[in-house]
Amino acid sequence: MKTRNKISLTLLAVMSIMFLILIANMMFNFRDYGIQGIDNKAKAVAQTVEHSLTSHMINGVMNNRKLFLSQIEELENIDKVWLVRGPKVIKQYGAGLNSEIARDDIDRSVVETGIIQKKIEDNLFGSSSYRITIPYKAVKDGKINCLDCHDAKIGDTLGAISLQMSIDDLKNVGMITVFHTAVIAFVLIIFILFFVNRLIAPYLTVFDSIKHVMRKAQEGNYSFRIEDTKGKESKEVAIWVNGLLEKLQNTLDDIENKIHVFLTNTKKDETDPLIDVKSTVNQLSEIYKFKKTIEHDEKINEVYARFADVLKDKFKLTDFNFLEADTTGKTVKTVYAEKEIHCDAEDKGCRADRTNTLVDSCQFKNLCDRFYNKDDMEYICVPYSISNDLDFILSIVTKNKEESKKVRKLLPHIQDYVDTAKPEIVSKKLMEILEKSARTDALTGLYNRKFLEESIDTIVFQAKRISLSYGILMADIDFFKMINDTYGHDVGDEAIKIIANTLVENIRSSDIVVRYGGEEFIVLLYNCDAEYIKDIAEKIRASFATKKIKAGNESFTKTISIGASMYPKDSNSFWQCIKYADVALYNAKSTGRDKVVLFDKDLLKEGELENEY
Repeated sequence: MKTRNKISLTLLAVMSIMFLILIANMMFNFRDYGIQGIDNKAKAVAQTVEHSLTSHMINGVMNNRKLFLSQIEELENIDKVWLVRGPKVIKQYGAGLNSEIARDDIDRSVVETGIIQKKIEDNLFGSSSYRITIPYKAVKDGKINCLDCHDAKIGDTLGAISLQMSIDDLKNVGMITVFHTAVIAFVLIIFILFFVNRLIAPYLTVFDSIKHVMRKAQEGNYSFRIEDTKGKESKEVAIWVNGLLEKLQNTLDDIENKIHVFLTNTKKDETDPLIDVKSTVNQLSEIYKFKKTIEHDEKINEVYARFADVLKDKFKLTDFNFLEADTTGKTVKTVYAEKEIHCDAEDKGCRADRTNTLVDSCQFKNLCDRFYNKDDMEYICVPYSISNDLDFILSIVTKNKEESKKVRKLLPHIQDYVDTAKPEIVSKKLMEILEKSARTDALTGLYNRKFLEESIDTIVFQAKRISLSYGILMADIDFFKMINDTYGHDVGDEAIKIIANTLVENIRSSDIVVRYGGEEFIVLLYNCDAEYIKDIAEKIRASFATKKIKAGNESFTKTISIGASMYPKDSNSFWQCIKYADVALYNAKSTGRDKVVLFDKDLLKEGELENEY
């Protein structure tokens, strides 16, 4: 209805303006036409008076001009007529009857200039008159020669005639005509308004309804419909619009009801469900591209690297770690570090994994004692269950509590990517386990030499990336051949199992033990210094010396010798550091056995190994 009223008012305003313009134009034209008619009549009367006075003069009856002028005044619409003698005529013949001299400035101006003067006194509710003063000039034209009677030259103004005429009749006729026209125009305006309103009313009604429905749709409410329409075309438009809105609402409701199957976070960020759907589709598209990408990755480390790229590029995270928790073996391992490792979870376990709940330092100060406390940093650790045997922990480090709040809002979106990656993590982890079995020593369950050869590049890359150091121990049972020769290979195998267990018992979960060959073992000590290497090596040596090796009804003890080196302190080549550990082991064997020897350059013979690896 608002639109209908606007159109009606606009149309009324336009027609009213046109009406006023029409009336004004009519009034002006009537007045102009009437004045023109009066003017022509006045000029005709003046010319008649001029010719009559000339005849009076020729016939010698000028004394009768007063009667003649009084007869002129009796003509219709002529109120007054008087003559004005010019100076030359007054000088020659005198002032004339009733002092025929200029009565006002108009008379004087016409006599002096010889130019016609007009004056209109127009009053809307009073009498209106028209005044004109016309000059008489000396002429010599055929039978009439003014110079015969007047002492003047051709063109001189001899006098003038002034006429004052009533224009009330003309004004009344004009006003009546304008009134009749105004009545007709007003009736026409009312008819046009009625006709236009009746004609466009159905369209305006449906337009207003569409406007209302679209406004609600703009606000995110698609439940409103067009109602109360009249006219065939309006009903068709209403049916089309309502049908479209019905389809849209049903589609949005259906998407909203089913979207939770694909996404963890189904909370509406916008009041408009259409915008929410657009955002959801974009999110699903990005997650799908992530899924298709990791399906073609070969290693689980590649999947973790892809996920790290998502966290950096999409979620703008800058400092985080990925940890794997073996729920069967109760071990935790850092599998990715974006900047540096911030906690000792590998050695002491992970609180988030143990409690299976989110660990947020903003909730309680120093919540996790594994975190390397830094007063200016906050952390959020989120556990995700990947399978019955594997948990994935995302540890995010932030600069302050405000940044942590922002990260918490991102966690539902991050979980969508973790859920998407779960099948690939499980399958690739399984492949990793199968590959690991091929790289594991069957007797001891330790990694074998093949594993070491394939892992060296990864170990070196990680060490260089976050500036880690590794201690390398090479251990060997003293006089091992004597065990096989004296007690047989079964007892020898038992001795190898015991030394393997001894090595595992005395190192951290982050360290790696490898059966290098026969009775030789290599231990890679993660992120340590020379003092720690020496202590661990001595601990292992002393512990093994106490172990009882059974051989039938008797038992015996053996000793081991250990050589040690440090990467990258001793060499930038990891393999050369292993060789240096072997050199130190050889020195321990050759100098009495049952001892630990740390590598030193002095152990090398001149030129030995300097150009190797």
